[in-house]
Amino acid sequence: MKKIVFIAIFIASTVAFSQIEYRGIVKDSLDFPLEMANVIALDTVAKRIASYGFTDAKGNFKLDLKKNTVYNIKISYIGFKEISAFLKTKTTNMNKDYTMLEDSMLDGIEIISKMPITIKGDTIIYNADSFKNGSERKLKDVLAKLPGVEINDDGQIEVEGKAVEKIMIDGKEFFSGDTKLATENIPSNAVDKIQVLRNYSNVSQLSGVQNNQDRVAINIKLKEGKKNFWFGDIIAGAGNSADTSLYLFQPKLFYYTPKYTINVIGDVNNLGDVVLSRRDLRSFGGGFRSQSPSNGTNINIGDAGIGFLSAGANNANRIETKLSALNISYSPNKKLDLSGFLIWSSNSNGQRNISDIDYVDPTTPNDFVDNKTDQTSNTGLFRLSTTYKKDYNNQLTYNVSGRFSNESVRKDVVSRVLSNITETESATPFTINQDFSYFYTAGEKSIFALEVKHVLQDEDPFYVASLENDPDNNNPEDKDPLEEFEDGFDDAAETLGLDRSNQFYTLEQDRRVKSNQLDAKLDYYYILNDQSNLNFVTGTILSKQNFNSRFFQILDNGAEFNLIPTIDDINNPQTTNDTDYSFSDVYAGVRYRLKSGIFTFTPGFTVHAYNSNNTQFGTETFKDTFAKFLPEFEVVAQFKRSESLNFSYKQEVNFTDVNQIARGIVMNSYDAYFSGNPGLLNASFHNVTLRYSSFNLFNASNVFARINYKKTSDQVNRNTIFGERSVVSSSTTINSPLDNESLTSFIGLGKTIKKIRTRLGGNFSYNKSYQFINSKENVNESLVRGMNASIGSNFTKAPNVTLRYRINYVDQSSNVRSSDVKTVTYSPSIDFDAYIWNSVTLTSDFTFNEVKRDGSKQSSFNIWNAKLAYRKDRDAKWEYELVGNNLLATGSQVDISQSIIAFTVNERFILPRYISFRVRYQL
Repeated sequence: MKKIVFIAIFIASTVAFSQIEYRGIVKDSLDFPLEMANVIALDTVAKRIASYGFTDAKGNFKLDLKKNTVYNIKISYIGFKEISAFLKTKTTNMNKDYTMLEDSMLDGIEIISKMPITIKGDTIIYNADSFKNGSERKLKDVLAKLPGVEINDDGQIEVEGKAVEKIMIDGKEFFSGDTKLATENIPSNAVDKIQVLRNYSNVSQLSGVQNNQDRVAINIKLKEGKKNFWFGDIIAGAGNSADTSLYLFQPKLFYYTPKYTINVIGDVNNLGDVVLSRRDLRSFGGGFRSQSPSNGTNINIGDAGIGFLSAGANNANRIETKLSALNISYSPNKKLDLSGFLIWSSNSNGQRNISDIDYVDPTTPNDFVDNKTDQTSNTGLFRLSTTYKKDYNNQLTYNVSGRFSNESVRKDVVSRVLSNITETESATPFTINQDFSYFYTAGEKSIFALEVKHVLQDEDPFYVASLENDPDNNNPEDKDPLEEFEDGFDDAAETLGLDRSNQFYTLEQDRRVKSNQLDAKLDYYYILNDQSNLNFVTGTILSKQNFNSRFFQILDNGAEFNLIPTIDDINNPQTTNDTDYSFSDVYAGVRYRLKSGIFTFTPGFTVHAYNSNNTQFGTETFKDTFAKFLPEFEVVAQFKRSESLNFSYKQEVNFTDVNQIARGIVMNSYDAYFSGNPGLLNASFHNVTLRYSSFNLFNASNVFARINYKKTSDQVNRNTIFGERSVVSSSTTINSPLDNESLTSFIGLGKTIKKIRTRLGGNFSYNKSYQFINSKENVNESLVRGMNASIGSNFTKAPNVTLRYRINYVDQSSNVRSSDVKTVTYSPSIDFDAYIWNSVTLTSDFTFNEVKRDGSKQSSFNIWNAKLAYRKDRDAKWEYELVGNNLLATGSQVDISQSIIAFTVNERFILPRYISFRVRYQL
């Protein structure tokens, strides 16, 4: 690794010493500097761009040029005549200023289109070919090389620290709801331009009256040869591993015309190549958030689904996936756009996790658990979208989407405390979302925005747990209750009212949660002048939920046994639930938006009338009715086109859902039993955020930072009671009498020097929360600090190497622990990619990970993946690949997690070494 770092530094130094700097200032005829003018040096011999730059706010530019070379210097700026002048460099740095004259002709368009990067207003345009070296195959490979763009660990795109909300292809939305399908499947050779749309609003009428600083979208412009023709690729592969034969088949086909588009994506493989995880699938169909700002009320329909573990190459030892996806858009005329998609996904996987659990409560015995899991999920999704723009003043949209699943899980668990356990879960949930919006401009000063959203959700998880039992050691009254031969579940069984005379404790639970929620609001924008406007809003949220559950025991003879629990902390405990919960919020508010110089001020408030009502078992009713005034304030300082500072304060109210208030006992797992609290109050919190963003093309740097402070009152927490000498717990929800606090921050800095890209990032978070364990207050404080750094080359005709290093410190303290728990994680990595002889592609990535606790090494592991590919030339239809995953045959990975309840060292078994041969055919 040291040699590679030396080589990178040597290459950068050699390039730097062989060049000179050419600096100057670009002004207009009135001697005012022109910001973001394009300055290009064309090599007069090679007939290509040798260097390019942009002017800063003072009109300064700089170019890196070779010594003793003739260049054609071209300067362009919209609305001004292009400057074209020849320059012969010398052996020392040079300076020259330029004056541009106004012109109504748009000179320089052809040259600008070839610039690697251009900025037009809030849009950053990347010329994709300027960042390719030939090793790229998918869109994500190109995006990862763009300054200011990152692909995070979850595969999502971030621009200047902000998540990209959607991807469009030539203005047509690509599989609404997730960006991974685009990054993982769109071929890189089809991409011409990548347009990053900052301050994005997909309703042009509202772009001038809202603040959209944290909204980002991406539009991909296709190359001309990819339009009106099918393009894409088909990949087939096979291989062998120690346990099974390997297979892969992935057709990815695209067709684009001005009127309609068709996208077809298929995937069948057992190589651990998961295109869409279960979590990704759950995000589909949600589309964009509401066009109007959030109005201070948070009520989320909780997930009553099964305990399905996410699966990937880094945490599963078996993965089989199938995917079929079809996306279509059709524009019969300029006013109407129709689009939709169908997705079917099947994922079957196996996992093994070994956990060493150190519980916070010193009276709770520590446990050692070996958990083997087999999971299957079949999911179907659909979405239909309609957008009608009668004219600029009228826009109507309607979307309907649905998700239907059939999921099952089986777990075989060996616990040091509870012996052998078998768990099975199954569910067939569905969700249907609808949203309607209408935007109407009534005149030069009036805009109306009506938005209505509706969600219908049905969840039906069924859970079975079977625990081994010795009926002869149940600790009769005449024996010492501390005798060690008692089964670990016996005391919990007695408290739950189980029949303890059976060889197995077989517990079953049936649940059904139905949710129906409507969110409607009307915004009226009154434009006072060019600098200010008023926003009046009124709306309502109506939510209804029904929760039914039944928890019972199956005896060894197959008979059903109804339980009579004696849990002390629950009054009149029951093993069934029949809970109806309704919630309403009727609100109105006003915001004032004012632009003054570089500042935009947006103060406002909303007034809410809340009403919640829940009925338990048809007889017990709990009501809460109150009003709330929620202030908010935002100020944006726009220092330059690409530099801003944003401060916001907001007071919000958070409501729970029916899962937290249903009073009957629910079996969350074999060792965790829960009873809701029907008297729960809402939580309220103060949220303060400060964001800074800078994208400086003059010195090829970008900086983004964020600080957030949140203080929560009446936070919904849990009181967790562990059985005596047992890891089995019961819990209920309570409103914390103390305020929770959290402070989170991160910063990212990027700098490009010649062909070397550098990045430095850091994160810091402090969290103080209160939990109750065995009815005793537990103050938990966590302090997390992390740093990451990377340096890499971005040559277009030479191999590229990227070095990364991450370090993360986590300190956790609790008033029930005698000492703090401190962990450190180190993770250096190296990526290599090269395109050699215009035919051979070689890529490799290696990661080392080491975890220490209190200065003592807990674990370390290495992961190495590599690919060797051959194609006759860049335009060849056929390509042959040899792919190796986990080449060092690492069997497992170990990480450390810390929670309010326990400290856990978890070993995850991963996919074995896979070597496969693949053939790619490119249309």
